[in-house]
Amino acid sequence: MDRVLLDTQTIYLAYRGEMHRFTRDVRSLIENPDTVRLISSISIVEIAIKNVIGKLEMDDSATREAMKDLRLTELPFESRHAFEMFSLPQYHRDPFDRMILATAVAERLPIVTGDRIFRRYSEVKVIW
Repeated sequence: MDRVLLDTQTIYLAYRGEMHRFTRDVRSLIENPDTVRLISSISIVEIAIKNVIGKLEMDDSATREAMKDLRLTELPFESRHAFEMFSLPQYHRDPFDRMILATAVAERLPIVTGDRIFRRYSEVKVIW
């Protein structure tokens, strides 16, 4: 597996050093230098909003540091990703998660997340 999309939760936990919360497969995937770890620009928006409203302790410098430390490559959210949202089932109500899911579907990427609702989507492979 060469490219994976990391969900916001995965990025946050990895940045905080909570690797023990991941399965062994997820840890080795994140730590493998050959894995291209992608972050959706939507995750950056989600982190920013949750930081401002006090739901997440991760400011802009911490987010930049996490992206650097985890060697994340940004994947911009594009209209073709947004168009995937029209056909996604309504299992998830969180708009950030739906946009990240749509990105994974459009890009044909597996997504690394602990969110169990993601598993209901047959359109995407979930790792965790």
